[in-house]
Amino acid sequence: MTGCTLRKSFGLAVLLAFAQGSIAGDFAHWRGPTRDDHVAEDSGFDTKAWPLKKPLWESEVGEGATSPVVVDGKVHVLGWNHDQDTLQSLDATTGKPLWKQSYPARKYGRHATGDEGLYSGPTATPEYDAATKFLYTLGSDGELRCWNLAKAGEVVWRKNVYDEYKMPQRPKIKRSGLRDYGYTMSPLVYGDWLLVEAGGERGTVVALDKQTGKPLWGSEHHGLAGHSGGLVAMTVENVPCVALLTLRELLVLRVDKANAGKTVATFPWESEWANNLLTPTVVGDGLLVGSYHTHHSIARIKITLQGAEKLWEVTQASYVGSPVVDGERIYFAGTALYCLDAGSGKLLWEGGRFDNGASLLFTQDERLIALGSNGTIALVETCRRSPAKYKELARNEREFPADAWCHVVVADGRLYGKDRNGVLKCWGLGAGNLETRPKN
Repeated sequence: MTGCTLRKSFGLAVLLAFAQGSIAGDFAHWRGPTRDDHVAEDSGFDTKAWPLKKPLWESEVGEGATSPVVVDGKVHVLGWNHDQDTLQSLDATTGKPLWKQSYPARKYGRHATGDEGLYSGPTATPEYDAATKFLYTLGSDGELRCWNLAKAGEVVWRKNVYDEYKMPQRPKIKRSGLRDYGYTMSPLVYGDWLLVEAGGERGTVVALDKQTGKPLWGSEHHGLAGHSGGLVAMTVENVPCVALLTLRELLVLRVDKANAGKTVATFPWESEWANNLLTPTVVGDGLLVGSYHTHHSIARIKITLQGAEKLWEVTQASYVGSPVVDGERIYFAGTALYCLDAGSGKLLWEGGRFDNGASLLFTQDERLIALGSNGTIALVETCRRSPAKYKELARNEREFPADAWCHVVVADGRLYGKDRNGVLKCWGLGAGNLETRPKN
């Protein structure tokens, strides 16, 4: 089976696992519709959208590195301001506020020490369930809420993960001090379950009834929560599983009902700064893991029901942007954007300038959109058109006043970017979306 076929098969399996998918044009989960940074959207290159024109609209949505999600023509985003987390719903076309729901919240997680100048507010991207029209958010201090989007964000249920699962402060790891970034990982809807990285005495991962919040099971693995972006659905020898980067390791768990929560594999991957940021990415029969701190590398790990085996590890590294797989090619951005051969890890090309890395999206017309932490937004050819060298088609420099840690989003012919201070911007990519609109 080719790498491209493997990726498509995985995407289909993921869609089936999540019961009802989102409607066309949505970007309803961490890393997009199929949670792998592939979107069924054109880049806008052929509509001459690049370099990007003035934004269609801008909005201030509160501090935090959480990314927006787009559902049924509405943008939903969680941010912190004035001792509150606020979930906002905006009209995707105009940016007009539709409704807001707020609750008291800390600016940092309750055990926070270190790096307060680099982050604040919520980090976990909301998760949407099309079957119920519920949206799930997780604040940095563990406030987990289920909202009914059909009723203007009415709260369905809530609980605090710190209070319920008693995760202690993360320990000092080498030079890290007692850095503690709170809860950062997006919840994952899996069938009737909501999977959450709790990191406490009842399991690293816990499953809740998605409609009531009732606890259902906890993983047999007990470890502290990490600082990664999301849980990842995958199959291992035809067994449904999820993978995640905890504080100290890569962890793969079974999620078939008879064996839910049982450990399939672990692989040590510890950062001395307590911040393994990248979300693991499925490639073939395994995963890609990486981090800039400590390791300064990316590695391909084969996963079987008997455990984990490292196939290769190379010294190219990404600060924040998770790898994107297209067949036998892997793309990710550190200070530059890299293309690797998936089989060997060989570097095929590199180029561009992205400061502390970038989030990437692979578009339907086979190009990459990159949002760099320095606010740069670039359109880049993939290996399909430029197999031997980095080829940048267009670039907008420093579109944001603060670090753009949030993931780039493309939905229904529009591109969204956000910085950690809460500046959210929307640009048009499709021919009917290029008109500029006044700032709200």
